[in-house]
Amino acid sequence: MTRHFLTLNDLTPNECRDLLARASELKALQRSGIAHANFPGKVLAMIFAKASTRTRVSFEAGMVQLGGSALFLSSADTQLGRGEPIEDSARVISSMVDLVMIRTFAHSDVERFAAHSQVPVINGLTDDFHPCQLLADMQTWFEHRGDIAGRRVCWLGDGNNMCQSYMNAAKLLDFELIIACPEGYEPAGDLLAQNGDRVRIVHDPKDAVQGCHLLVTDVWASMGQEQEQNIRARAMAPFQLNADLLARAESDALYMHCLPAHRGEEISAELMDASGSVIWEEAENRLHAQKALMELLLK
Repeated sequence: MTRHFLTLNDLTPNECRDLLARASELKALQRSGIAHANFPGKVLAMIFAKASTRTRVSFEAGMVQLGGSALFLSSADTQLGRGEPIEDSARVISSMVDLVMIRTFAHSDVERFAAHSQVPVINGLTDDFHPCQLLADMQTWFEHRGDIAGRRVCWLGDGNNMCQSYMNAAKLLDFELIIACPEGYEPAGDLLAQNGDRVRIVHDPKDAVQGCHLLVTDVWASMGQEQEQNIRARAMAPFQLNADLLARAESDALYMHCLPAHRGEEISAELMDASGSVIWEEAENRLHAQKALMELLLK
């Protein structure tokens, strides 16, 4: 059976830890200039319905470094954007390439594509989940602090796709997740029910960050929600990741942001530009974590 990566639930805990360790190995090889082009001739198709910087660059560069090549397919340039059924596109595209990465809106679209694909499909982001970013975040944590099992993580802001992937990560890697969000901006109720032993909601951010080892945030209005920006900004202003909240967490707490960031909104400029920030390393780790993921799926 063809294996896909649509959410973190597609990995076992041991597979995830092995993948993160391999990502760090690939990072070391890349920085040492040691070639690791183990998949010559392999082709990755990248389908983008949502714009991207980090996702496109990391997947395209990563596939080249693994010895293969990548095709950029936007909805404006393919029959998908002209109404061809997802199932038909999946059958055709997957007959010509070795991997498919999709970055789109509805998570059900990725599921439909995967159900009719001959090759592994990777979720590069949907409105519900962003599992590739979680691999990069966890790689960053593991490199700086070791295993995250038993630690406490605080998500600050909207209960969006990143928040929901952190919920999956909490169960997979056995950490506690505190979601600090305004009322009305909670993640999906079914996910909360499924992860109730690892996840809880706290509406006061100052209480939420107490005892936390990792603080994480994201933009307050995701792609497609720009018209709600002002309303969301008013509701979420107390949840800004800043020096005051960081001081209430554990003394050695790390903080992360998946980017792009709006300095002065969901995160202060002071923290974004601090010399001790791991945010830029977190961004680079998209490359290495996704290379480890593609290796796993290609094998």
